[in-house]
Amino acid sequence: MLFKNYDQIVSNGQTPQLQKKRKDILDIFTVALDSVNPYNAVKRVFKDGNIVFESESIDISDFEKIYVVGFGKASVGMAQAVCDFVNVTKGVIATNDSSVKLTCDKIEIVVGGHPIPNNRSIQGAEKITEIFKKCSENDLLIVLISGGGSALLCKPRISLENLKETTNLLLKSGANINEINTIRKHLSYVKGGQLVQHAKGVVVSLVISDIVNDPIEFISSGPTSPDSTTFFDAKKILEKYFLWMRVPLEVRKVIEDGIKGIILETPKKDNPVFDNVYNFIIANNKIACKTAVEEAKNLGYKTILQTTSLTGEAKYAGNVLIDKAKNHPKSQTVVVSGGETVVTIRGEGKGGRNQELVLGCVERIADTDIVIASFATDGIDGKSDAAGAIADGFTLSRAFEKELHPNKFLEENNSYGFFSELNDLFITGPSGTNVMDIQLIVV
Repeated sequence: MLFKNYDQIVSNGQTPQLQKKRKDILDIFTVALDSVNPYNAVKRVFKDGNIVFESESIDISDFEKIYVVGFGKASVGMAQAVCDFVNVTKGVIATNDSSVKLTCDKIEIVVGGHPIPNNRSIQGAEKITEIFKKCSENDLLIVLISGGGSALLCKPRISLENLKETTNLLLKSGANINEINTIRKHLSYVKGGQLVQHAKGVVVSLVISDIVNDPIEFISSGPTSPDSTTFFDAKKILEKYFLWMRVPLEVRKVIEDGIKGIILETPKKDNPVFDNVYNFIIANNKIACKTAVEEAKNLGYKTILQTTSLTGEAKYAGNVLIDKAKNHPKSQTVVVSGGETVVTIRGEGKGGRNQELVLGCVERIADTDIVIASFATDGIDGKSDAAGAIADGFTLSRAFEKELHPNKFLEENNSYGFFSELNDLFITGPSGTNVMDIQLIVV
């Protein structure tokens, strides 16, 4: 069972009708997550000895050796699928989950740090770079990319301590993932298309997207993709969030040297290093949300797919979804949305964007029959052991009985503390995939 506290969440419903809605929400999330299972996503592209996409078919038998590398939360499941269909010569996978295993002894697993990189992240990047260097003109290199890869594939131009400090500042600033990864690219030797400069053979990247609208150049900071951003863009982003004078001096020097041309820019789309590089999206938030819609229909609900590109400040985004849901007069309707919001950290509390999104709606849905839930598909919401949270029309009164005031918890960015008191956190553990977040509203 995906949700370890399934029965508790269901039983928290104060009426039989609410208990059914809570149960249905958990079941819809479970089916949606299964649709973006990394093993199955990779399995779908291997057909009769070929890697097949609508725009391209690559015959595996054309190559002498087949190398595999991967980085991200879904990389192990993806690698297992490759091993089951291809005779792998050698490979390295960088993940953040020490509990996962592979049946293929030709692939080494390196467990690194996420969301803050560590020394093992650097070791993983070095081992992966060596695999790229082994790939000759007659070889195929399959690259498995998924969310979390920016931290797990880490070969910085600056010290690890300065990178950690910069990453922490960015994560707390309210910057979106595209902005954060623009900085990461220009402080790295491997991100922003730089990794492919080491390979002479054909490179095929299979990508599970964890970013709104699936921009390959930003997913895991695009190590196999042409980069449209520049050192000047990186500086502007740091200035935008008033971080330019707060980041370490070494960071500013690298960016200034890049602007002056002392450090080469990341490779752009006209660079010949990309002539034999193919990048394909194999799973994303849209697939998960569409599956959620179908499962809701199977359970007897009318459905609306609101968006798969939800962004903005988490504590406000949920209220926007609630307002739109209220405009649909149909009864027994499930409104589905997906995307990735941000949290600007101002307090010292614990939580994540999914928990904060739901907390921001508690007062808005009080004394109604609305239920809202938000779920991080990787099973980890922010710096917590929860994957998200759920609230209904009784949540506010239950909170007041415990002298819990939503606004106070919002001010402290302590959504985890609020929902843990009510036993309404989603507890799943790492899911092994990542396609951003899914929200469900039942009206």
